[in-house]
Amino acid sequence: MKMLRFRSPSIRSLDQEVLCTIRLLDDSEISCTIQKETKGQFLLDHVCNHYNLLEKDYFGIRYVDPEKQRHWLEPNKPVVKQMKSLQPFTMCFRVKFYPHEPMKIKEELTRYLLYLQLKRDIYHGRLLCPFAEAAYLGACIAQAELGDYDPEEHPSDYIRDFKLFPKQSLKLERKIMEIHKNELRGQCAALAELNMLQRAHSLETYGVDPHPCKDFTGSTAFLGFTATGFVVFQGNKRIHLLKWGDVSKLKFEGKTFYVIGVQKEKKLVLTFHTSTPAACKHLWKCGVENQAFYKCAKSSQIKTVSSSNIFFKGSRFRYSGKVAKEVIEASSKIQRDPPEVHRAQFGQSRSFNSLSHKNLIMNMEPLVPALPSTNEYEEAAADPAGVVAVKDPVPLSPLEPSAASAADTEQSCAERRSSSLINDLQPHCVSMETPYLPPLTPKAEDGLEEDDEGGGALTISELAYSPCASMLPTPVEDSQGGVNQLFSSPVQSPARLLRELHADPDIQAQLEAERERDREFERTRLAARSRMSGVLASSLRLLSSNERVNTWVLGVARFVAVLMGVLLITVPTLLLLLESDIDVSFLHEIRQTPEFEQFHYEYYCPLRRWILCKISMAMENLWSD
Repeated sequence: MKMLRFRSPSIRSLDQEVLCTIRLLDDSEISCTIQKETKGQFLLDHVCNHYNLLEKDYFGIRYVDPEKQRHWLEPNKPVVKQMKSLQPFTMCFRVKFYPHEPMKIKEELTRYLLYLQLKRDIYHGRLLCPFAEAAYLGACIAQAELGDYDPEEHPSDYIRDFKLFPKQSLKLERKIMEIHKNELRGQCAALAELNMLQRAHSLETYGVDPHPCKDFTGSTAFLGFTATGFVVFQGNKRIHLLKWGDVSKLKFEGKTFYVIGVQKEKKLVLTFHTSTPAACKHLWKCGVENQAFYKCAKSSQIKTVSSSNIFFKGSRFRYSGKVAKEVIEASSKIQRDPPEVHRAQFGQSRSFNSLSHKNLIMNMEPLVPALPSTNEYEEAAADPAGVVAVKDPVPLSPLEPSAASAADTEQSCAERRSSSLINDLQPHCVSMETPYLPPLTPKAEDGLEEDDEGGGALTISELAYSPCASMLPTPVEDSQGGVNQLFSSPVQSPARLLRELHADPDIQAQLEAERERDREFERTRLAARSRMSGVLASSLRLLSSNERVNTWVLGVARFVAVLMGVLLITVPTLLLLLESDIDVSFLHEIRQTPEFEQFHYEYYCPLRRWILCKISMAMENLWSD
């Protein structure tokens, strides 16, 4: 019998094995089998072991449920309970927390994986940037994957055959080729990738995983969480930035997401509406995780967060990983030989055409743009500035003027760190001439910093911020209505209801009458409270003026305190004697005394039966009702 009990769980576990396929950042795939109780941390460790990756706290595994809602795989919960899709499971390995300062990453392997993620962000329209920045980032990608420009290998329009940006104009391609030919010559792949990270992390949309929402006016906005704080984008502007130190609470109810914080010593409540309750909950959990990762100094300071202020209502969630400061400290203590970096070759990536100077195919068809656009090659020739007119949204609140000075300080520190890192990488590069390393902040961005200091909305690009449909919580193609299709419903939107309320005079009159009743009730309540406080104050003055009354009151208070203390000690001891079966010598002796037995059978037992009878009757009445 013992042998049967031992072997039966193993036989059952064989039937519960599940095949998992994980798609990596270069679109290659690895597979493994898991048991029913296997937790998410096992899969993350499996991928990190595949890469030989130690700095793994920046990464996570993402999956999509049958309703096309994205989720991050929670490491402390079983995988099978989180996945609602049919087997086999398919997931993606992605960067979950973008390093605030990529120069502090210790190993080249981690920087390469971050480079792959940023390349995906550029292609899918998440990393939006001005024209000059886009050209430099594209040139870094070309240098990293093609190497130095070779006129015999690369024709005059070699960049045109590869899709790097969702809207890739002829003007942009020419600028990329110019920088690639003249400024980046001699840089190895690792150095080109480092230059890309150095430039990308200074952009406003660096690390933004956009969540499409509607504000109270019904306008589409993209919410995101960065190392700095909570950001909101509309059109081509960042209209709001609330730093993590100023965010006091994130919560959601149904499809409504709330950000509660303090700005300029005033309470601030921002309200947004998502397409589904699942999208709203995913947005809330992402905000809670990012706030804990970037704000807390230690993981022991992380607390469980509730989505509602009402007890036993809403969702409860706690981020269970390390925080940013702990990750940086752990990276600085890594002592091992750098692992070998296996860079993806041509044809391995399905999200866009990977570049490779070894297998360059010049006559391939260009990929379909991730965003629909007009013929931008003619637009670039007609409009030398390349500016798209976008309606300026009204900013929710001004940005803080001290951000520019803080950015300058961080920039100087980053330059010093990057220079030392570049010196480490440079001996391993085959250099034909002295590599050119442009400054972190180009002159083209000076005007943006001035706009930031002026208190207005910050323009981040000539193009509107509109990530492609594949990255939305519920993917909808632009041809089918885009983001607005997510919110199409027979139920009227809050913005439409708000406009109707403002337009209807009868409703306005009813609202004004309700406000007047509320004000009258508030005045009555305040008057009653003032009368009650006056009576209490007069009573206290009467008591304090009479010394005999004060002595009597003090004596009564002492008696009550002593009585409560005696009851707190006596009642538990009595219950221990009467109800417990603990066989201790002195308890056994007390139970054997005649006085205790008389009390137990004549008083305690009848009292207990009477209480139990009353409780059972009350429960029967409740069930019958």
